[in-house]
Amino acid sequence: MQAPDAASKSLSEVNASVDATQGRGWRKLLAFLGPAYLVSVGYMDPGNWATDIAGGSQFGYTLLWVLLMSNAMALLLQSLSARLGVVRQLDLAQASRKSYPKAVNFILWVFAEIAIAACDLAEVLGMAIGLQLLFDLPLIWGVSLTVLDTLLLLLLQSYGMRKIEAFIITLVAIIGGAFVVELILAKPAMGEVVTGFIPSLPNSEALYIAIGIIGATVMPHNLYLHSSLVQTRRIDPSSKGVWQAIRYNFIDSAIALNAAFFVNAAILILAASTFYKAGFYTVAEIQDAHQLLQPLLGSEWAPLLFGIALVAAGQSSTITGTLAGQIVMEGYLNLRIAPWLRRLITRLIAIIPAYIVILVYGERETGALLVFSQVVLSMQLGFAIIPLIHFTSDKKTMGEFAIKPWVKATAWLIALIIVSLNIRLVFEEVRTWLTEAGDYAWLLWLTVVPVCGGAIALLVYISVKPWFEKRAAEKAARLPHGTATQLTNIDRPVYGRIAVCIDFSSIDSLAIGSALAQGGKEAHYCLVHVVETAGAMVYGSAIDDHESKADEKALLKYVEQIQAKGFQVEMKIGYGNPRRSIPVLVKEFRADMLVMGAHGHTFFKDLIFGATVDTVRHRVDIPVLIVKEPS
Repeated sequence: MQAPDAASKSLSEVNASVDATQGRGWRKLLAFLGPAYLVSVGYMDPGNWATDIAGGSQFGYTLLWVLLMSNAMALLLQSLSARLGVVRQLDLAQASRKSYPKAVNFILWVFAEIAIAACDLAEVLGMAIGLQLLFDLPLIWGVSLTVLDTLLLLLLQSYGMRKIEAFIITLVAIIGGAFVVELILAKPAMGEVVTGFIPSLPNSEALYIAIGIIGATVMPHNLYLHSSLVQTRRIDPSSKGVWQAIRYNFIDSAIALNAAFFVNAAILILAASTFYKAGFYTVAEIQDAHQLLQPLLGSEWAPLLFGIALVAAGQSSTITGTLAGQIVMEGYLNLRIAPWLRRLITRLIAIIPAYIVILVYGERETGALLVFSQVVLSMQLGFAIIPLIHFTSDKKTMGEFAIKPWVKATAWLIALIIVSLNIRLVFEEVRTWLTEAGDYAWLLWLTVVPVCGGAIALLVYISVKPWFEKRAAEKAARLPHGTATQLTNIDRPVYGRIAVCIDFSSIDSLAIGSALAQGGKEAHYCLVHVVETAGAMVYGSAIDDHESKADEKALLKYVEQIQAKGFQVEMKIGYGNPRRSIPVLVKEFRADMLVMGAHGHTFFKDLIFGATVDTVRHRVDIPVLIVKEPS
């Protein structure tokens, strides 16, 4: 199992903060329960309500099977996300940063940020609508109040991950409880409900709503979120411990996502047993549904509980959305800023479009804004699903924990269904915009259409890149090795100036010994070490912290011990990025050979991934000897 540095861990402030290594049976399971509940609220956010209400009011219980199928798809994809986080100790954004070029990662980050902002927009509007329904609060004020969510999340996070999970589970329980009462009041025909799980599509309009339900169910930010949240559990790093964590996280996902399925099904059943039954076939707006519940169900509790559930859904979704924003920024860019500032930026990006629409077009246009947010989410979905399948099926990085072929095939089938349906949804919406734009359609042809085309090209790139790389590697392995020729100049090479990389671990003795064996007492040696603390990254050689001084003293101690044995040795210390500093120091020494260790901490951990050794090898034009401790 691979592990990043403590400073670069996903959600580092809560990473491994919950001990899941103790206990057995139910106690062990309870230690793992929680992350999937934070994920599940994304499957019951206000953006899902509109599609559920529209489906139930137009087609009764007919589309219940679509919700069940969507839930099964979501469960598989979320289990892959959790597996990636548990095995590689990387979230989806971090894994992408390690796999794709910088330019591609930057574009993926931009798309992910836009999708999270779009999701946050739906949640902000949903909560504001809920406050308006409950307290008759103007929508513009409700939107403004959602800024306080950032303060609430910071407060909760100060109490630890378990408190955040408890808060979200409480909100989920409120949503579920509200709809249990709603269903009791609605008295749905259970026989008709059961027939709704038999696949059928009455007409093309039902197909369009089914696409909307699937598109609104699987949220891209949830895949980033889940791969990070599972890392809040401290687990046994052995093979048995990792398999156990994978199993318990799957149980967590199954329980939480089935709860989300119940909420979505309850909304659709409620719409079917009230609006569809009464002949109101065109109810799609959340506000309209709220107004019709009391006269149709004959209880003042119905609209009240509906409003409470909507506020709870919006509040829980905004908390997890801002966490996803932090994960995406830190994962793709390795950029860390103050949590309150990161969450405030995410919220403002969502609030500004809501302000503009409400002030310019009025409150009734918020429904169109919700639809637009779902289209933006649809565009991003493939950029999360496809890399996730590649990463979890890669035996080179996942080892024995790579998904089985049948799981991989199922995942690709789900990806194909979801991505193709979402591309169709985007295509239909863009075509509608072009038609409605009239004489100004050329603006869309210059902006929206090229963006969509570029997005599809990028989608193709991330889909085929791993396959081409694998094929190239296999081809290189099959290349003939040539024929034997007359050997010349095969005497032992003489190295007069040898540089040795030091990282103050058990490998140092082997690295130094190997270097001395190459050059003997006739050669001149240089011990090279790079200080890569946060301060060294910023201030370079001007840093004067405790670790820099300690490293200098330790390196000097090595020098004195080697000199005592009669060898000529000096030392050089670099600061900042080792991939840049090592070649500079080696060239300054004018070395004709470099010795590096393949085990240790700090920058030598990168040798596992090949990052440091490959970069250094290409930046020096001398032989590089890699030594490794015997296993």
